[in-house]
Amino acid sequence: MAETMRVRPGQLLMVGLPAPVLDRSTRAFLKGAAIGGVVLFRRNVGEVAALAALTAELHALLTDRPILVAIDHEGGRVSRLGEPFTQFPPAAVVGRAASPHLAYRQGVAMGEELRSVGIDIDFAPVLDVASNPRNPVIGDRSFGGHPRTVSRLGISVAHGLQRTGVISCGKHFPGHGDTDRDSHLELPIVRRSQTEIERTELFPFRRAIQSGMTALMTAHVLFPALDPSRPATLSRAILTDLLRERLRFRGVVFSDDLEMKAIADRYGPDEAAILALEAGVDWLLFCSQIELAERALQAIERAAPKRPRLAARLEEAAARTDALRRAHLRRRRYPQVYPPIPPEGFANHRNLVRWIVERGAQGGRSAPA
Repeated sequence: MAETMRVRPGQLLMVGLPAPVLDRSTRAFLKGAAIGGVVLFRRNVGEVAALAALTAELHALLTDRPILVAIDHEGGRVSRLGEPFTQFPPAAVVGRAASPHLAYRQGVAMGEELRSVGIDIDFAPVLDVASNPRNPVIGDRSFGGHPRTVSRLGISVAHGLQRTGVISCGKHFPGHGDTDRDSHLELPIVRRSQTEIERTELFPFRRAIQSGMTALMTAHVLFPALDPSRPATLSRAILTDLLRERLRFRGVVFSDDLEMKAIADRYGPDEAAILALEAGVDWLLFCSQIELAERALQAIERAAPKRPRLAARLEEAAARTDALRRAHLRRRRYPQVYPPIPPEGFANHRNLVRWIVERGAQGGRSAPA
């Protein structure tokens, strides 16, 4: 690595783990590369105590810049935590309940359970507007088909999460709601005009930014009206010109998983990582194959001394991710202080779920006490 490189690129990577425990090689990679974050999936989640032990081990690996642990915990079909964790309803049910107060309470309940096992970041809420009934990937993950509903309820969930000390990350900027393709499998294209995108897709994100949201995740979606050549995750026009300069977002930008086929079928992990960073991404996700994260890391280290824009972006991204981590650690204490929630705590959360589902079934007409 060139002597002039002051940022360790590993701090800008978030990786998935192969198992519910750390093996020797994974531990060595995380520590040696000073990896900034880990994202958990079902394959990593065992008993409650084992999950808390895993996150405690991850937090202790790097003392100067602790690893942050993230998860997708939206409710509904995108939830990595099984029983005894509460099985929260999907955003569409919260949307039909039409109660910002209940949405906030769901965010708090989610955050309490995540916090109890040492999870720092929730990749939620989904801020995509469900404007295409043929959408195979968003659907009931959205709060609804009206931008104001999505923004009002999404922000309420985010505030609930943040109230518990869990970082909330809204997704998928600038919007994944009007697609008819799944970005896990292929590159979706949104063919709306810029005016339509401003009115629908961007509305919840604009409101979330104004409300103080500190993290957003990108969409692996092509928007020809905004950038005809590159998907949002790799687009400087979208992530820098639009998100940073026009919408004045000052928080951290996470990529969606760079192993998804919308990206991986067109770009190798090294090229995707460099293009994403240069476009404006601060934290790169590689969710399944650690060897791809290693390839990306090596490519960044080789390229940075030769690409001034990349070198400058590394400095910016490191400053943003460090600021997010510092602010988080000022509020956060780990599992030895917050023991796993006792059964009665989960029971209270299940009662909340029942209220939300009942109100949603009645179209928001009845409210619990």
